[in-house]
Amino acid sequence: MASLLKRAFTEASKLSKQEQDSLAMWILEEIASERRWEKTFADSANILAHLADEALAEHRQGQTHHLTL
Repeated sequence: MASLLKRAFTEASKLSKQEQDSLAMWILEEIASERRWEKTFADSANILAHLADEALAEHRQGQTHHLTL
């Protein structure tokens, strides 16, 4: 385990049981959310590549406009 994570767990162990449970739930939810994002992004790679190809083709055909800010 990384030393920073060990330090965080050591500090977390000083919290009340309720605070520890809340922190643990938050960590688990964050990990699950990150895994869902990674899977969604990996599953969309082909779709994103297709959309990029379409956008480039439209640009080459002069069907796009420069945005001014």
